[in-house]
Amino acid sequence: MSASTAPIGPAFLERAATFVRACFTGWFNIIITLSCIALLVWLVPPVVNWAFINATWNGTAQDCRAAGGACWAFIREKFWFSIFGLYPYEERWRPATMIAVLVAMVLASTQRRFWNQWLLVAWVVAAIGMWVLMAGGVLGLSSVQTRLWGGLTITGIIAVYGVALGYPLAVVLALGRRSKLPIIRWFCTGIIECVRGVPLISLLFMAAIMLPLFMPEGVTLDRLLRVLFAYTLFTAAYMAEVVRGGLQAMPRGQYEAAEALGLSYWKKMRLVILPQALTITIPAQVNTFIGLFKDTTLVVVIGVFDFFTTLRSALGDSAWLGFATEAYVYAAVTYFVLCFAMSKYSQRLERDFTPGQR
Repeated sequence: MSASTAPIGPAFLERAATFVRACFTGWFNIIITLSCIALLVWLVPPVVNWAFINATWNGTAQDCRAAGGACWAFIREKFWFSIFGLYPYEERWRPATMIAVLVAMVLASTQRRFWNQWLLVAWVVAAIGMWVLMAGGVLGLSSVQTRLWGGLTITGIIAVYGVALGYPLAVVLALGRRSKLPIIRWFCTGIIECVRGVPLISLLFMAAIMLPLFMPEGVTLDRLLRVLFAYTLFTAAYMAEVVRGGLQAMPRGQYEAAEALGLSYWKKMRLVILPQALTITIPAQVNTFIGLFKDTTLVVVIGVFDFFTTLRSALGDSAWLGFATEAYVYAAVTYFVLCFAMSKYSQRLERDFTPGQR
């Protein structure tokens, strides 16, 4: 086997040796290293026994209690409920199709070769198609009220469409806050500060209770749409400050160079300033996205059951009482995987947009 194909090369062994030497250099490092090893020896065996060796993967609640380990049979029993919520069983192919389309659109959006106007058109068509598919009432599909939607389906809808609608609004608010026109600057600043000055829960309550009061008589807005409105506004306000930070970090010479080329304001922003400002703020943007994604759990305050809330409601099943730990571990792993995927994608974007720093 050649050195290039060896599973463990000299470079890896050198890095490992350096790491080991660093761990045992000096009394302080030795104490910290031995403490960490002792902690792992104390924690890992019980966790492995509970999660794997004594775990019950199939069976009933009685089997789980008899085994004494983790009851992953509970997760198997409630898995599809955590994905679809109370959506009618015979119609679950519809949210399953919706999730497949949503995942396909998200994956397509991560590929730079698809970044053009047709991707925007595809998102608009997909959004309309997914709503029709989920709600029904047309094309021979039975009507399903949004109060029956739940689980990971709702979390995906709120997170993806809240960010997709809030991001362009955030760019507009950030540009407006830096505008030389006082009225536009005051208006955008007022929106950003008012929304950022209150918690998301208060915006959700206002969307659920106050927004219908401003609608014309006889016109009602679906509860899920009201949630999307509040979440989009909240996303836009927080992201606007991230974008504004990127705009302020741009050297004055970039603005002067664009003006020297005779570019109009919008061309200057679209072709010169915004691409650089958005690139340097990728870590901050992703950090905000991850926080907003986890904030989707707050929609329960107005009766919308997201993924985490659906799992908590599953714990109320009298036949499966006492397995909250497994449910929370399952939820934690799911959120970690999704957030970690966003983090890794942001790192890839940073490498792609800053080739000179690879």
